[in-house]
Amino acid sequence: MQRVINEVEEKLRAGDSKLTPRREHILRVLLENKDKHLSAEEIYNLVKQKAPDVGLATVYRTLELFLDFDIIHSIDFGDGRKRYEFGGERGEGHHHHHLVCTSCGKIIEVNEDLLEDLEKQVTEAYNFTITDHELKFFGYCKECAVKED
Repeated sequence: MQRVINEVEEKLRAGDSKLTPRREHILRVLLENKDKHLSAEEIYNLVKQKAPDVGLATVYRTLELFLDFDIIHSIDFGDGRKRYEFGGERGEGHHHHHLVCTSCGKIIEVNEDLLEDLEKQVTEAYNFTITDHELKFFGYCKECAVKED
């Protein structure tokens, strides 16, 4: 984790920003919950447990800063709240997709890039350079599907 924190610190410093202690608390929460898609309020509640002096406004400003520096991604799953996930540069490397349960709200990551062939077709057919994509499937998770039957 410390290696990633140092990398983020260098990235911010290169862009004339700093990794303040409050920002580091927020970053640590994101890193400790890499497998989750947390809202700003959820991040705030987790940060408050370790750093009670961090306010909600600080969390929002820090998330915007991290978005600007491509340290995190924001995703809207159709519930009216932005969710955040830690990740590398947008448009580079491996893409992943999400399955969203419309009953319980569970979010499951699909770690295969399902759109690679489609991207190539679109690029060739429309002479369009794709830099990123996002795919969300909505339905019922295994547990909720059993309840629906």
